Amino acid sequence: MHTDPLFYRLFQERPRLVFALAGLTPPATGYRLRAVEVKQTAFRLDGVLVPPPEDDNAPLVFVETQFQGRENFYARWLAAIFLYLYRHRVTRPWLAVVVFPHRQADTGARRPYEALLQCSLLHRVYLEDLLDAPALGFDARLARLVVLDPARAPAEARELVTTPDPAADPMETLDLVETILVYKFPQCSREEIRTMLHLPETNLKQTQFYKDVFSEGRQEGRQEGRQRELDLVLRLLKRRLGPVSEADRARVSALPIEDLEALGEALLDFAGAADFAAWLAAH
Repeated sequence: MHTDPLFYRLFQERPRLVFALAGLTPPATGYRLRAVEVKQTAFRLDGVLVPPPEDDNAPLVFVETQFQGRENFYARWLAAIFLYLYRHRVTRPWLAVVVFPHRQADTGARRPYEALLQCSLLHRVYLEDLLDAPALGFDARLARLVVLDPARAPAEARELVTTPDPAADPMETLDLVETILVYKFPQCSREEIRTMLHLPETNLKQTQFYKDVFSEGRQEGRQEGRQRELDLVLRLLKRRLGPVSEADRARVSALPIEDLEALGEALLDFAGAADFAAWLAAH
């Protein structure tokens, strides 16, 4: 399976996962993941965790997932990092974290860079070490799910869904777990994935996150409640389908509250942008 987009999303939504995998103290808040192209070269840094600008002591973190062996991986990646530090005139501390599925994938020539390992500037993570590790945090268990044996993955996924991370929206957790299983079982449809989770689409509408936001919206004043409905629908659309165009955002914003509620339920069934377009055309 092609894991780069999957881990990019995991790191984007949960920056603390990078620190947890590397055995470092997670930051409080404020990190944001970016993909950066170093101009005038062919180098690209897929993951740069940028700390809050007001914290001068928080390190800049370069993170990479490497699921295929590359002999020149370290040379190319570290060259891009140092070129980034030079071009952006970075003055804060930095560190680099690379995530491998197992040690066999770590085939890059690293002898010239051993000093970076010894001074803890370069951290290597092998997800195979998480397979039987006890007492893992929730984020690390999400990462482990990617490399877990297919026979064990459904049970672990169901446990993650039924005992979600208290620090995250249950809907976000459901979506992340479902996405990981879609990558892990590409031959399965989303309906089969939901059956695997023992959570058919009707159960998604019964998550505490979904019920709380909609019930609060109905209990508040109609105008204020409508705004909450609209905010929720736009958030769910972005998570299910990606960025919403300004034209579609305007059409959704103009819907009456009854149609917003209907869209909020219907979008959980959407398999792609075509379903959303068909729903708009019908309303």
